[in-house]
Amino acid sequence: MRNDSQALVSVIVPIYNVEKYLDQCLDSIEAQTHRNIEVLCINDGSTDGSRAIMAAHAEKDPRVRVIDKENGGYGQGCNRGLSVAKGEWVSIIEPDDWIDPTMYEDMLAFASSFDETIDIVKTPWTDICDWDNPKKQHPHRCSMKGKIQTSERPFTLSENPLLIEHHPSIWSAIYRRGFLEEKKIRFPEYPGAGWADNPFLVETMCQAEAIVYLDHAYYNYRRDLPGSTRHHKTAEAVERPFDRWDDMLDIIERLGITDERILAGHYVRGFNYAHGARYDDGMKNPLVVKRVHEMVAKMDPGIVERSERISPFNKKFFAEQRGLPYGKSRLAYLMEELRFSLRTEGPLFVLESAFNHFTGRYMPED
Repeated sequence: MRNDSQALVSVIVPIYNVEKYLDQCLDSIEAQTHRNIEVLCINDGSTDGSRAIMAAHAEKDPRVRVIDKENGGYGQGCNRGLSVAKGEWVSIIEPDDWIDPTMYEDMLAFASSFDETIDIVKTPWTDICDWDNPKKQHPHRCSMKGKIQTSERPFTLSENPLLIEHHPSIWSAIYRRGFLEEKKIRFPEYPGAGWADNPFLVETMCQAEAIVYLDHAYYNYRRDLPGSTRHHKTAEAVERPFDRWDDMLDIIERLGITDERILAGHYVRGFNYAHGARYDDGMKNPLVVKRVHEMVAKMDPGIVERSERISPFNKKFFAEQRGLPYGKSRLAYLMEELRFSLRTEGPLFVLESAFNHFTGRYMPED
């Protein structure tokens, strides 16, 4: 048994113009029952009142440090935090979210319960839906909760590729800083938000030799509002999901990963992005059509066919996009899709999906 329970945790908070939510975020970090933390507020050139809020927190709590920089985007802000972090563990918290008080205490105690040196402690999270309306705001269990059992031993990604299928959720985890340094893992520095968390997810999960999963949600994530991502105004925004999928595939290939379970997990994420883009910007949008075609062309048909993690719906979608035959009858296809959903998602998810379909309520994909 190791003694990680007293370790210093470096909490990196990349901040740009989030004055409405920043107090709640920083209050939740400062209220952690694990007191040995440093809070690195990376002010990414905020032009609203965020800087004053950071300063107020730093004045009352010596563990809070404000680091000012010119605006350079989410990835650059996280990298600045990593460059000055001193903790044995690193946590990244988004400034419009908040965490439960025992998050670090419980995660560190869990890491300490293993003899091995742990690289990543991963947990699920709670989606906060309709957060713009206090009367409608409500928590919703995330798509990962209950899908992986709390670890009895450390594992690698090939044993649980589900970790790269869902929302990147890099903030519902802590990372051993020595692991990040040894593997030279940093964020790509895209402009703005840029989805820099996607490549970071793959870099960390693919290279970690000891991951543990604690199936308890501590992180409260303000989920995209229904319809908020629709009808992007620029080509860059339309193509961003596909660009990030390509970036993650480049990492997988650079690392020499050939494990079919990991590749299938990455394919699942690609299908999710394709369906999201078709919903957001139209299935006939020329850019969407082009990028979906290019993406599926990079997938191995054999892996798609053999994988139990790829749904019948996505196998059929893949075949249609590649011009390949798909021989199942409609009834056989529907029954296979139902069995897949019950096995992978559970009856509650199936019933909720049916309700959302028939009522016309749209629940954004994780």
